[in-house]
Amino acid sequence: MDLEKLGLHGKSILRLLDLTDEQMLGLVSLAAELKARKKSGANLKDALLYRKNIALIFQKSSTRTHCATVCGVHDEGGYTEYLNAHDLHFGKKESVKDSARVLGRMFDGIMFRGFSQKVVEDLATYSGIPVWNGLTDEWHPSQVLADFLTIQEHLGALKGLKMAYVGDGRNNVASSLMVGCAKAGMDFVDVCPPELSPSEEILDLARECAKRNGCSIQVSHDPVEGVRGANILYTDVWVSMGEEALFQQRLALLRPFQINMDMVRNTGNLESGRVIFLHCLPAFHDANTEVSRDYGAMEVTDEVFEAPFSKVFDEAENRLHTIKAMIVASLA
Repeated sequence: MDLEKLGLHGKSILRLLDLTDEQMLGLVSLAAELKARKKSGANLKDALLYRKNIALIFQKSSTRTHCATVCGVHDEGGYTEYLNAHDLHFGKKESVKDSARVLGRMFDGIMFRGFSQKVVEDLATYSGIPVWNGLTDEWHPSQVLADFLTIQEHLGALKGLKMAYVGDGRNNVASSLMVGCAKAGMDFVDVCPPELSPSEEILDLARECAKRNGCSIQVSHDPVEGVRGANILYTDVWVSMGEEALFQQRLALLRPFQINMDMVRNTGNLESGRVIFLHCLPAFHDANTEVSRDYGAMEVTDEVFEAPFSKVFDEAENRLHTIKAMIVASLA
């Protein structure tokens, strides 16, 4: 990959909308190259992030984003410093603007995972160094890049495929996938109850991208028809972090949208092997967590989650390679 041609050196990556279509797909290609590089046992003397210091500012707990960033940076000779909500004065004794200007004098880049999109944007504005969005309430670009690498590995080229996202149709993952699919030339159906439909603003942004790439963005409230023809079935937890008070309401709304084997068969692509299941994790698919012991499988059944066409752990691993690609593209 020609990093100069990618054109992201010194830049932040906060939303997929901030990237050209070519840059987004270029990051997926770079991630594939870096994955192969890691598997080949590349010599550390050729490290792409040698002596780069990356701050991890995490207001929300994390398994994949945290571990992927640490391993990815260390793979390429860099160093990470983990800072949670208790380690910073963020917005309490010190403004985000002031904290950003301090951190920008010490670190080469910041991975942020938190609540407000404005916070990650302020970090990027005032720190003077690249900032990467590991998740906010509005967007989750690093997840979608990992999803696309996984789809590419198992189904080939992205363009022309169809994704059905099933569940809470207006959360950060659904919005990011919708925009990402539009930029990649993939048909996208947001299969959700009316009460959890995406905003018209997000739909308009995605449809503008889809128009130039010859694909479609749709919303369906029918979990049978909505998944017809899908090559990728995707879901997320029914209650996002910070929305725990809505748990019972979400259960009632989303029970008909659980991904089970009947839904997989309804795609029409099971027999041909042209359908995969993805989930950004963690997933309530069995009775082995504190929550699911009381309520059982929620957004996906254990039968689907553990099926051969489920690629959720390939997808989880690919967070490492795509986050590494984001950081390398900005700093190497």
